[in-house]
Amino acid sequence: MTVPRRLLLLAGFLGVLVAALWLWLPDQEDPIPAGIRRADFEVDSHFVDGPRDAIGLVPVSMVARPPLLVLLHGRGGEPKDLLSAELFKALLDRGADAPIVVLLDGGEASYWHDRADGAWGRYVVNEAIPAAAEELGADGDRVAIGGISMGGFGALDLARLFPSRFCAVGGHSAALWRTGGETPNGAFDDAEDFARHDLFAAAEAGPVYEMPVWIDVGDDDPFVEADKAFAGLLEEQGADVTLHTAPGEHSYSYWNPHMDEYIDFYSDALAACGG
Repeated sequence: MTVPRRLLLLAGFLGVLVAALWLWLPDQEDPIPAGIRRADFEVDSHFVDGPRDAIGLVPVSMVARPPLLVLLHGRGGEPKDLLSAELFKALLDRGADAPIVVLLDGGEASYWHDRADGAWGRYVVNEAIPAAAEELGADGDRVAIGGISMGGFGALDLARLFPSRFCAVGGHSAALWRTGGETPNGAFDDAEDFARHDLFAAAEAGPVYEMPVWIDVGDDDPFVEADKAFAGLLEEQGADVTLHTAPGEHSYSYWNPHMDEYIDFYSDALAACGG
């Protein structure tokens, strides 16, 4: 049977349309490899508008009740943004020494601190971490925290405010500012909110961290000078701080290739942490 020409033209047009739409689709998530179990769950919250989504990554080959690594996303992001083949490989390379990883939801621009629209810091410490430990079978007494950009600021701030809660902290291209006037709209509620979470003022006032600290940033990142200056302040105080700079910008093309270094830092610090 001969197919009418107009049907052929319609089929061709639909094919072109599908191809065009495919190009506009966001990048697909990297598949979870064998050896890692993904566990999606929700954290019920009284501190923020909840429930909030969370993603757990549980290496299959591990000791009983392994430690927990909390990773916080950047501004405008969500937990799944941190999923990558590089993160999966880094966890598998650590073998039984790998931590369980939990990726939390911090909203559009919470900067992970208590503020007018929610107590985001207490949500992480008092609700999300205990919920993740129970849901994923992790040791809730051995916890490290880190994050990217907004999440890097949040991790450093939370480790400062809750020092006994964490074994280590990492800021990956952490969003840091010396003054409130430098901050973008929405990062803080007002000058008083910034002052309560001014990491530079806290570091200048005296020792901040007794735990190992990791700070890294790309050479072409807008936060490179602030991150280096903050690490320098910590070093002057005698803190156990590691600073890494490398070629790169403020993007996952910089962060993902360094996931093995991040996981090695957190795993070593958690292994040495008594809980």
